[in-house]
This record gives sequence, structure tokens and C-alpha cells, in this order.
Amino acid sequence: MKRQFAASLIFTAVAGCAYAASDVYLCVDKQGRKEYRNTGITKGCKKVALPGLTTVPMPAHRPAQAAAPKKASSPANFPKVDGATQKSRDSDRKQILLDEQRAEEQKLANLKKEYNNGEPERQGNEKNYAKYQERVGKMKEDIERSEKNIEALKREIGNLK
Repeated sequence: MKRQFAASLIFTAVAGCAYAASDVYLCVDKQGRKEYRNTGITKGCKKVALPGLTTVPMPAHRPAQAAAPKKASSPANFPKVDGATQKSRDSDRKQILLDEQRAEEQKLANLKKEYNNGEPERQGNEKNYAKYQERVGKMKEDIERSEKNIEALKREIGNLK
């Protein structure tokens, strides 16, 4: 079974290459309609010169190196920051992320309150039930987006040193 599959696979590949490399003819009939064919048997057909197929070989597979990868080094003129300055920057970054998290949690609480478990109050311009359903769906999407933002902020804060 495996040999038959391998043989058919090889035959298909060879046949595909042969077909792709065949000649192409442009045929024009009496009404002036153009048609491309792979045979030029009929009258009014001319062989078309096409550029060859370009193939790029697949890169050779290299086994994973056992040695640890080299640590990226900075250029000699790259500005350095002392430890105290970096700690201050990290502290500022953490505070900014915490502030963003609190704001997003407050926004989520307001969205959930307005959403009212999927039954928000109808507005005066929502006499059509479809408009109401559209607004409810948008509110649900906003709640889900806000929850994802909070999760991302928590992950980012957790990644800080």
C-alpha cells in the first residue's frame, strides 16, 4: 500500500512538471476570439514564448544545536542605564499598568451594570427590537473585550521583575 502511494505520488509530481513545461499556443478563430491551448493543431494558432518556471530549493534541515544560543550583545556606543534608573523606570511602568488595570476594571463594572445580565433597559429610539438586539450584542462584545484587556494587563504585570 505504501509503495503504491509513493509511486502514485512520484508519478503525479513528474506528470505535473511535464504538463507545466508543455508548450502553450494562442489560437484566434474567425470571429477574432482568443483562446490559449496546450496543442496547436488547429489553424490560426501560434506558439507563445513563456518564461520558465522558477523553483527555489527548500533549505537543508539543520539539527538543533546542543550549545546554548549566544546572548545578544549591544554595540559599544549603545547607551547604558544604571540599576537605580532602571528600577525607577520599572516601578513607573508597573504603576502605569496598575492604573490601566483599575480603569479597565471600573469600565467593566459599568458595562456589566448597564448590560443588566443581558436585559438592559430599552432606549426611546429603540422601538424596533432589532436595534435593541444590536445594542445588546455590542454591549456583550464590549464586556468580553474589557475582560480580555484585564487579563492581558494582569499577565503583563505578572511578567515584571
